[in-house]
Amino acid sequence: MEHKQAIIVRADLKLGKGKLAAQVAHAAVTAADKSQYKNEWLAGGQKKTVLKCSGEKELLELLQQARSAGLPVALIEDAGLTQIPPGTKTCVGIGPAPENRIDAITGRLKLL
Repeated sequence: MEHKQAIIVRADLKLGKGKLAAQVAHAAVTAADKSQYKNEWLAGGQKKTVLKCSGEKELLELLQQARSAGLPVALIEDAGLTQIPPGTKTCVGIGPAPENRIDAITGRLKLL
């Protein structure tokens, strides 16, 4: 069984490259730390995909769908020290988990 992780980023925020990379890294590490599949995923090459959503509403809908499906998730909120206000929800990490379970929620999203 293949395992992967998906990181969903808000496209409406127009984050700088460095800020975006940091937010994605926060989501990847935090979600992976919560996953029962972490060891298999690490051994299998840490497959992941970074996707985009339209804004906060869609981000929170995806978060809820993943939680309802019993997947490990991490919602990342920025500290507000640089480009965006404190508490801005920037991205969601889902998994690692079985690839088909993540694709059922994220399969329609476009790559970042």
